[in-house]
Parts: sequence; structure tokens; C-alpha cells
Amino acid sequence: METPLTYSGTGMALTENAEGVRLTSYQDSGGIWTLGFGHTAGITEGMNCTMEQAYEWLQEDTQSSADAVNRLVNIQLDQNEFDALVDFVYNLGVGSFSSSTMLKLINQGNLHDAALEFQKWDHCGGKVVQGLLNRRIAEQKEFNHN
Repeated sequence: METPLTYSGTGMALTENAEGVRLTSYQDSGGIWTLGFGHTAGITEGMNCTMEQAYEWLQEDTQSSADAVNRLVNIQLDQNEFDALVDFVYNLGVGSFSSSTMLKLINQGNLHDAALEFQKWDHCGGKVVQGLLNRRIAEQKEFNHN
């Protein structure tokens, strides 16, 4: 069995940049209460956190996403591909990734077509969200090593 990959500093920067940080809870574009760098577990209206807590949640949440990518992908990825997928899972959730065409294509070894799937995940509430499209483009570039 291959050694599990770990999320790199480059990947973490991708997530931090895409999420931004807010120390007061807010509803994301899907109406989900969010705090810190996109943390959602247990978050409700009116909550606050410190930068230290935001970074702690970011570390925990990206580790959970990295674990999921290591568990679900059955081919060897390089660091860029792994980082792109961890950010994707961090944003969309394990369930979305586990049932995606992207994952099926990756596990078939078809990385070219898998990369084309990123931009299909740019909608929220049936509408294209520019921030999601920008994030998917950044993930796709990372995945393709550009």
C-alpha cells in the first residue's frame, strides 16, 4: 500500500485564499452557517472565534479532507493532484466527491478527463457562483500542475 499523502503548504494556501477568514459566523452562498476558514460543524448565528481557533479548525478540517482523498482514490497521485482534490473535498464535502464522475475517472487513471470535471462544480442553488468558478479554476490548474 502506498504511503498516504499529506496536505502541503501550497494546498493550505489554496484553501486559505479561496475561503478567506471571518471571525463572526455568516451564512455562505448555500445558507450554511460558517465561521473561520469555512468551518461549518456546530456553527450557528452569532458565534465568534479567534484566529487561533480558525486555524485549528482549518487544520482539523483539511486533515479530514486529506484522509478522505487518501481513502477514496485508488491510484497514486502526485502532490499537486492531491492538494487540488483536498481543497475540492474541503469545499464540497466527502459525499459529493465520493459519488462524483471525477473520482470514477481518477480511479480509472483518466486524469485528463477528471481535470475537466472541476468546473462543473461551480453552481449553488442552480446558479453559477463566480467565487466557486474561480476556486474550481484554481484547483484545476493545481491538479494540472500549471
